[in-house]
Amino acid sequence: IPTETEWCIESLIAVFQKYAGKDGYNGSLSKTEFLSFRNTELAAFTKNHKDPGVLDRMKKLDVNSDGQLDVQEFLNLIDSLAVACHDSFLPRSGP
Repeated sequence: IPTETEWCIESLIAVFQKYAGKDGYNGSLSKTEFLSFRNTELAAFTKNHKDPGVLDRMKKLDVNSDGQLDVQEFLNLIDSLAVACHDSFLPRSGP
């Protein structure tokens, strides 16, 4: 029986694999696959689904500049989102 952490890792990999390969190559997310993932899986995190800047942000995630997000680049996105969520849950100090 997997632990909660192991289950979360397996779930992230399953989500990546669900979207990767729809355009032919299953080892990475194309721009179209990334948009499909973003609009479906991150809808609550995305205020404007028609934001033209999303592809520019994908380019920043695409460390090796191949026009695709491999699993490492995908996990970098998840890492950034997790940190942002964690920070938003921290109690605010000050007056």
